[in-house]
Amino acid sequence: MNHKSTIKRHTKTTFLNVAGNTKHIELVHSGEDYFLRLKEIIDNAEKEIHLQTYIFENDETGNKIAGSLKEAAQRKVKVYVLLDAYGSAALPDSFAQDLVQHGVLLRFFSPLLSLNNFYIGRRMHHKIVVADEKTALIGGINIADKYHGTVASEPWLDYAVQLNCPAAENLQKLCSDYFFKKGSSKKIPPVLHSAGSALVGILQNDWLQRKTEVCDAYTNAILQAEQEIVIVGSYFLPGSRMAKALKKACKRGIKTTVILAGISDVTLVRRATEHLYSYFLNHHMKIYEWNKSVVHGKAAVVDNKWSTVGSFNLNSLSCYGSIEMNVEVHSVEFAEILRADFEMVINECSEITNGTLRQRASIFNKFGNWFSYQMVRTAMLFLTFLPHLRFLKNYRL
Repeated sequence: MNHKSTIKRHTKTTFLNVAGNTKHIELVHSGEDYFLRLKEIIDNAEKEIHLQTYIFENDETGNKIAGSLKEAAQRKVKVYVLLDAYGSAALPDSFAQDLVQHGVLLRFFSPLLSLNNFYIGRRMHHKIVVADEKTALIGGINIADKYHGTVASEPWLDYAVQLNCPAAENLQKLCSDYFFKKGSSKKIPPVLHSAGSALVGILQNDWLQRKTEVCDAYTNAILQAEQEIVIVGSYFLPGSRMAKALKKACKRGIKTTVILAGISDVTLVRRATEHLYSYFLNHHMKIYEWNKSVVHGKAAVVDNKWSTVGSFNLNSLSCYGSIEMNVEVHSVEFAEILRADFEMVINECSEITNGTLRQRASIFNKFGNWFSYQMVRTAMLFLTFLPHLRFLKNYRL
């Protein structure tokens, strides 16, 4: 694959017109595609912007988006920015102060140290921007150069969805609740919003607040699959519930394909996932590794009619620790667009077979993968358990 063809794949427009010219859904790729849209949404906002993300970096991409946020605030748009205190810990105080001085309302989610709080596991992991209750971007893409890419490096493989439909109003309400700390433990079923011929839902996952909508939607879609499941998974270590659902699907003869990281920003997790390859292959799953850049995407298509894109990783940390948000789309047209994109990715991947594993099967590699798996599973248990202890303590009080 040459560089030119890759950039084309990441910057193309995939458009689904579901209701004339006013309501539509678009698949968005990491790279220039995402950041041009993000800047346009901010620049065109008239009343209110909510931007919430796990990582906001002080680099060329971060400064460009910060500039647009400051300009919006200066033209009297209410700009609310919520950043995760751990994910954006490297952001300089001067950067944050500059945003505030230009009128941006900035808050950090869950500082690591406070009088009554020390836990890392429950992080605000979603990546969202929504403006004027009508236009939104939601997906897995943070604000940093590595998601944008450069002339010398590919953008990390990731996805988002742009919404111009009533779901954007729902999303802005949720973002406002997070910013102003109006969250409720009451479990309210997710609403499916009409977008012409499509139905669009905003799914939350926050186990401590009894919201398991993303996990439930994934599990149900897998269990109800009739033909095919395709998943792009960064940090792919499904817990027992998800693993059982995938196993049942494979036993029923459902064609199940996973696109995983050949290159990862967390090598320990990538090796832990590789430890499970034999298990996946023994259950007739197809495994493909993307080696052109880091895989950071979290997306799936089931039966070419149900799709999801967002921040949710298929592992225990996303299920039980972090605060996650996905969009689900019930639409054959959108599913076909996303599935076709996955096929393009697969064509540029390396397939992993039992023969591949035999070639990698040195005693050092096998031990390294096993050791990585044990380390990662232990760490995830620790990180997901800590917030529960604090929750139970507050509950007793």
